[in-house]
Amino acid sequence: QVQLVESGGGLVQPGGSLNLSCVASGIIFRDYVMGWYRQRPGKSRELVESMTATGSVNTANFAKGRFAIGRDNGKSTVYLQMANLKPDDTGVYLCNARTWGEDLWGQGTQVTISS
Repeated sequence: QVQLVESGGGLVQPGGSLNLSCVASGIIFRDYVMGWYRQRPGKSRELVESMTATGSVNTANFAKGRFAIGRDNGKSTVYLQMANLKPDDTGVYLCNARTWGEDLWGQGTQVTISS
């Protein structure tokens, strides 16, 4: 059974940090580009960062200098370290696994930035 399970979301104050994790099961992890997307209220889903199995990273402009993606191929896990969070970062953060002809999504984890 294919699953992507995110964890680590929550409520933090502006300027705070959060670390998200996504554990994949039922797939050959190294075959997939792993990524984090977000869905903010009233906005379209957008890429945050993605990483290939060999470490090539694609980062959205808003994430540069604040967010960092990592993956552990042995643990089938992808991470997203987020720092200096802003209220505009509030949204549901979703894990994505993509390979030829296949696009998988987790359920998402809520991230809320508020004082």
